[in-house]
Amino acid sequence: MGIQIMSDLVISKASENDMPQIMAIYEQARQFMKETGNATQWKDNYPPQALLWSDIAVGQLYVVKDDDCIHGVFVFFIGEDDTYKVIEDGSWMDDAEYGVIHRVASDGKVKGMVRTVVEYCSGSILHLRIDTHNDNKVMQNALEKCGFRKCGIIHIEDGSPHIAYERR
Repeated sequence: MGIQIMSDLVISKASENDMPQIMAIYEQARQFMKETGNATQWKDNYPPQALLWSDIAVGQLYVVKDDDCIHGVFVFFIGEDDTYKVIEDGSWMDDAEYGVIHRVASDGKVKGMVRTVVEYCSGSILHLRIDTHNDNKVMQNALEKCGFRKCGIIHIEDGSPHIAYERR
């Protein structure tokens, strides 16, 4: 059973049966990112399906859906994220327990997907962290509208720099 966020949208943990729609949404998101000047953040194969299976297995992949289909997907968990241990050119607001949001993607049919995801995650913990690529101006704008503050630069697993955001 999912949690209803808006009158017609429900957020729930992803299941194995959701994988075809999830993969299609990530493909749409990669195309949108390319069209909006962010061709390198996710390249042509990110996130790989094996990573998504792992996220489902540990219960941290979520879908945003209505009666007809899935419109969004994201990772959420509460706890320490290894990529956030070192921050450069700034600092985190504090070291209290936080929730992590990763890999937010939308099919583009529902407006305000980032806000919807942030509101959902804030229902579990108010202290949130997220990061995005320097070229992802769309996400940067959405995060700032949701009250996130730029805190510095972190490096993700492949070593590339990302802008680190935090909200309390």
